[in-house]
Amino acid sequence: MTNILLIGCGAREHAIAEAIMRSHERPSIYAVMAWKNPGIIKLCADYIIAAYNDFKALEILAIKIKPEFCMIGPEAPLVEGVVDFLEGIGVPCVGPKKELAQLESSKSFTRNLMHKHKIQGLPKFHVFDSYDGIEEYLDLLEEEGLGFVIKPDGLTGGKGVMVQDDHLKDKAEAALYCKKILAKGGLVIEEKLQGEEFSLQCFTDGKTVIGMPPVQDHKRAFEDDKGPNTGGMGSYSMENHLLPFINEMHVSEALDITQRVLDALRQETGEYYKGIMYGGFMLTNKGVKLIEYNARFGDPETMNVLPIMVTDFVEVCRAIVQQKLQEMEIVFESKATVCKYAVPEGYPDNPRRGEKISIGNIGREAKTYFASVQQDEHDASDSGQVIMLGSRAIACVGIANTVHEAERIAEHAVARIQGPVFHRKDIGTQALLQKRIDHMEKLAKR
Repeated sequence: MTNILLIGCGAREHAIAEAIMRSHERPSIYAVMAWKNPGIIKLCADYIIAAYNDFKALEILAIKIKPEFCMIGPEAPLVEGVVDFLEGIGVPCVGPKKELAQLESSKSFTRNLMHKHKIQGLPKFHVFDSYDGIEEYLDLLEEEGLGFVIKPDGLTGGKGVMVQDDHLKDKAEAALYCKKILAKGGLVIEEKLQGEEFSLQCFTDGKTVIGMPPVQDHKRAFEDDKGPNTGGMGSYSMENHLLPFINEMHVSEALDITQRVLDALRQETGEYYKGIMYGGFMLTNKGVKLIEYNARFGDPETMNVLPIMVTDFVEVCRAIVQQKLQEMEIVFESKATVCKYAVPEGYPDNPRRGEKISIGNIGREAKTYFASVQQDEHDASDSGQVIMLGSRAIACVGIANTVHEAERIAEHAVARIQGPVFHRKDIGTQALLQKRIDHMEKLAKR
């Protein structure tokens, strides 16, 4: 019997657990969660509730179950050094060590790495540890006809990046935001790129990189890309494993950037990066540019790719830890997917917490993944009620031969969730896809 340790308790980890359980090996999952995710609980043999940096609890569980490997879902355990600890006690991990996880935890680390190794796709940028020189750099970008983006150097949960015109109207507001960030740490100021974003998640064993189907995420809280940034309100992928505005050449460019960053990490640290390298890219009229890297699966992007993965996920994880990924052919169904998140009213700034929502009427046509919700301990009727914890609540995923049909399935499901929630109805619709196409055609004429 194969025992697998899984760390994390969001919708991403629910989708990972589901992929593990599709394996022909029928493994047993033992989960470490911050709260009782109902979906993961149903799939795992046992679980503990513990902080991700509670290494003593991890050690006790690992000694008890003797896992073949550990799959780490969220970024926090990676940044805390959970891989360093587990591998130190003999548990191989699908996830990078702390030094390598700087790829996500430090914007300056990644930008400086790409600059040093002359890796393509790098926007104009500057790293600041103090306010000295910030106003001059903003003036320089303006003189060159470039807008600005301000990013805290550390983790922000997808919510700390501020973009000129979208979030900050002028240099005065930018200066105030910079001072706010500098009170806690460093920051990076970059040129504002013009184009369309896409996510390319890759499996890697430190040598080989294998890409998954590209996905487009939607960060803004409200329809028509309005409102504050969120962790991601939903996403879609296409049946041809491209997107309406990118072609195979663009995917190859992104893969090449990832391979070169992987090689640079090896040269700089002497360590092999084993796990997921998830690049957030933007197609511009000057080619593919890197926005950022994440050191783990995306959320919601995981729910687009893992459900259509044909290859045994456990075998892929094994190939990663054994550095045999070059021997694998990883296959995905030729299906389109649309993921829509139901989130609490008031999300992301002032979300409602502790309130019940009902999913009993969703039906089975869409896949459903539990995120920031937990079981109602007082409800013994299994009525489909869960309690919201304040972040994204339920992800509904439609899978079909076309994006149009996948969107219909996802919308039908998420609209039937009852309670104080909302979702973006426009994700995956033809109108929004056409808007992306029109945007790129307009930029191409400049």
